[in-house]
Amino acid sequence: MAQKKNPRSGKRGGRSGSAKGERSVAITGASGFIGARLLERLLESDSDRTIVVVDIQKPSLEDKRIRFHRVDLTEPTADATFAGILKREGCETVVHAAFLSSPSHHSDFAHELQVIGTMHALHAVAEAKVRKLVLAGTTMSYGAHHTNPNFLTEEHPLRADARAPSLADRVEAEEEVARFARKNPDTIVTVLRTCWIMGPTVSNYVTAFFSRSVMPTLLGFDPLLQFVHEDDAVEAFERAVQHDFAGVFNIVGSGVLPLSTLLKLGGKPQLPILHFAAYPLADALWMAQMTEAPAPYLDYLRFLWVADGDKARIEMGFEPKYSTKEAWMSFVGSRRLRKYQDR
Repeated sequence: MAQKKNPRSGKRGGRSGSAKGERSVAITGASGFIGARLLERLLESDSDRTIVVVDIQKPSLEDKRIRFHRVDLTEPTADATFAGILKREGCETVVHAAFLSSPSHHSDFAHELQVIGTMHALHAVAEAKVRKLVLAGTTMSYGAHHTNPNFLTEEHPLRADARAPSLADRVEAEEEVARFARKNPDTIVTVLRTCWIMGPTVSNYVTAFFSRSVMPTLLGFDPLLQFVHEDDAVEAFERAVQHDFAGVFNIVGSGVLPLSTLLKLGGKPQLPILHFAAYPLADALWMAQMTEAPAPYLDYLRFLWVADGDKARIEMGFEPKYSTKEAWMSFVGSRRLRKYQDR
């Protein structure tokens, strides 16, 4: 486990190097939410840093500090291509955020991107001898189970349901990263597991589900949920880029609330469904492409899976500015405003 460090002092606590090439950072998946917002944040906070974007889609931002390289991480030679880019650009940090924002019906492609793509990124980092790797993880990887403790620490095993291919991919990707960290002790490896991200601009299957005017719930189940505000999530990634924190960290907002309370606060009426009927119905709707996620995701509206954020607070100095309630109300308020503006 990582030792506690002062994030603003010490050999591994601050930025290393001052030359532009030495301080460049590469971001994979910069067309996704975390990658795109981190790109914006780094451009705002650092006038000298070169940011290397490795993606199949060019970022919408235009800035002389951005160097875009079109790379498909699913291609067989992607690792060699990526390694060459990292060497030429002198990248000291890689942020790997090339993951799907929502479950996909194309499970083979999803696996290629999320698992094989991660392996290619790891091979490139090792070949280029990159100093630091930051991985975008998720607390959903812990899985939602009736045997879970009240708060899941970073030491808890990753038990996401293998019947949900996208979640199984995220677990496998993290396992690859853990093996990489053991074999490459000279590389600082940081894994940030975010809980569900909420806010005015984030858009994925979770926000699509909670945007419904009537919310389907599982009769007899009212799990505690937690959210992290989008600004806090991006701040955690920026902190991991600017400073060195080896290890795995849960990135969560403060506090938890029952699902029923969240829906009342959001003015969203419930439609309770018996759980033994909800699962086959969800699978049927998923096959018909009429719902956001397949049946195993219903576990996250049934069982406990909240994560403990103490380690990030103590070792990273990460203090979320928004609580779970505030992140939720930020999301709900933004959706109400959009409906009003669309009239």
